[in-house]
Amino acid sequence: MTDPHANFRAEVACYTATDPMPTMQHLSQLTGVPLDELIRYVLVKYAASASDALLSLDPIVFRQMREHVARAEAADTDTARLASYHALREMIAWLGQPSEHTD
Repeated sequence: MTDPHANFRAEVACYTATDPMPTMQHLSQLTGVPLDELIRYVLVKYAASASDALLSLDPIVFRQMREHVARAEAADTDTARLASYHALREMIAWLGQPSEHTD
């Protein structure tokens, strides 16, 4: 059984490898916006943008899609191509899910 959220977890792992707090603290000091308000702003801005936020990830998503295809072509087997198809199908389904908070 394939995990429909594996790609998302991989993205989370990639983006949480670096601590964002020094940048947020510096931005807070620079702008005079309290740190907690700045963090809330970033989270709400991202969450509110829903589809736009997902579309902004297109270089990463398309890179991942190309990698699935490249691995399948390198293996040059029907099994590998079918696995690639299933991976791409899962990615497209995830990208196509509507946000729960859109109007």
